Amino acid sequence: MDQNIRNDLLKLFRENLSRAMKLYLETCSRCGLCVQACHVHASMPQLRYIAAYRAEIIRKIYQKYFKAQGSFFPRLSEAKELNDDALQELYEVAFSCTGCRRCMVYCPHGIDTEMLMSMAKLLLVGARREPEMLSLLADTSIEKGKSLALFKKDFLTGIKSLESRVIEKWKCPAGQAPIPVDVQGADILYVPLSGARSIIPAAAIFNAAGRNWTLSFFEAVNFGAFLGDPARTRLILERIIDEARRLKVKKVVACECGTAFRVMKQLSGKQPFEVVSIVQEMARYLREGLIRVNRSRCNGPITYHDPCQIARNGGVIDEPREILRHLAQDFREMSPDPAYNWCCGGGGGLVAMGEDTLDFRMKSARVKVDQILATGAKIVVTACENCHTQLSDLNDHYKMGVEIRLLSSMVADALVGPEETASTNPEKQTLRETTRIPA
Repeated sequence: MDQNIRNDLLKLFRENLSRAMKLYLETCSRCGLCVQACHVHASMPQLRYIAAYRAEIIRKIYQKYFKAQGSFFPRLSEAKELNDDALQELYEVAFSCTGCRRCMVYCPHGIDTEMLMSMAKLLLVGARREPEMLSLLADTSIEKGKSLALFKKDFLTGIKSLESRVIEKWKCPAGQAPIPVDVQGADILYVPLSGARSIIPAAAIFNAAGRNWTLSFFEAVNFGAFLGDPARTRLILERIIDEARRLKVKKVVACECGTAFRVMKQLSGKQPFEVVSIVQEMARYLREGLIRVNRSRCNGPITYHDPCQIARNGGVIDEPREILRHLAQDFREMSPDPAYNWCCGGGGGLVAMGEDTLDFRMKSARVKVDQILATGAKIVVTACENCHTQLSDLNDHYKMGVEIRLLSSMVADALVGPEETASTNPEKQTLRETTRIPA
């Protein structure tokens, strides 16, 4: 490695070496509790998939360049030189980790492996060794934000073509647009993913609830976050912030995308609008009687997969279960405590990398397959597009014979009007008791 490149990378390391990062790098007691936490290690028990091992790659570089012992006695401190071989190791550990943070809830010190992996990804970006696909997707997303006028006409044409399918699920009053766009002063700015699956169910639900809403011109997914590049993450996020401020909305509702919700919620800073997940919004509508659903339209035992970024990393755990109490006649928990639920294996940008990661994703998520099959459920519901894709791939690969559904789609399909009978009493359904596991 060229010395100038090494110096630039070490500068990048130093500039992002926060107090929390230092604490995590210096605290690990190598107790081994994190061994049982990673779905990758549980499915493929190899040393390199243990959370502490992943962190150790960063820790050795830290010891070499930022601790006196590592500088003068590198062998004693197991210090590691930052070179091309080290970058390859960083790539392997960073992009075999989904950032689910399950290891963090097991760690007695609360070490955030995902934060340490963010340093690994940052060094890869600095060395231009990041995954090409993720880099391309992030740059394309940024360019779209810069040249919105070029995409606007085609976008509006595409939205117009979806209106009849929204009306099939919920008939709008005369003169009301099924999918309103660019509405000044709307209460809600809904930020979807590209494609009908993210837009049609949400539009029907907002219309059924009588909300004053508008659709964002931008898609929610933040490829900069998958990439681990703070600069590109911010640029993609700011498009939505600027749009929400321009339209003077009261609330930004993120679609079923775990990373999109977490980035908007946790990185937006103080804004004149609230940020919520569509899961939280749907739960509120049901709670307040703004929408009604018919449980008889959802047949068979149902289980729910908690997206890591929405649940464990975002705190949205009770709301999907509140929704499913209205939808499911036979709901079955995957895990006694959702905070300890297994990751689906597709996060951290792995699904976005497509076929390049398919074999790894299938092998590393075997434990998730076993967890799903143990419930005996016929329908697996989730609230994240990445999870939906990964679970669908697992379903095909392992021949599980289940149906994979998105939560918003189930709600939209079960909507009933005032003239119809809605069976929504959650007290009459069969629910397995949830037992909390102490942290």
